[in-house]
Amino acid sequence: MIAIPGNVRVRLAIGHTDMRRGFPSLARLVQESLKRDPHAGDLYVFRGRRGDLIKIIWHDGQGACLFTKRLERGRFLWPSMADGVVTISVAQLSYLLSGIDWRMPQATWRPQASG
Repeated sequence: MIAIPGNVRVRLAIGHTDMRRGFPSLARLVQESLKRDPHAGDLYVFRGRRGDLIKIIWHDGQGACLFTKRLERGRFLWPSMADGVVTISVAQLSYLLSGIDWRMPQATWRPQASG
């Protein structure tokens, strides 16, 4: 498990991305298409066309990081907008990486009634 600081912004690059890209070309995509600085400390998440693979780039202040995850079954849930960026929380990213619907996660417990 990689420890991600809680104050990091997580940005989903909407649409699909060519998953053959590495950090340099994904960083260029962040600069040119999303008009953001890929070295500012935000995480940028990209999804492939089939939906079972994502790549995350992050500059942690010391160097460039590239993370990849492929689901063995299912697909990563992704916003349906055509292009742009959606900002989510670190907790929502954790759900996304686990294959859980990050938009409306459901608690598996209910608070007990008092009294």
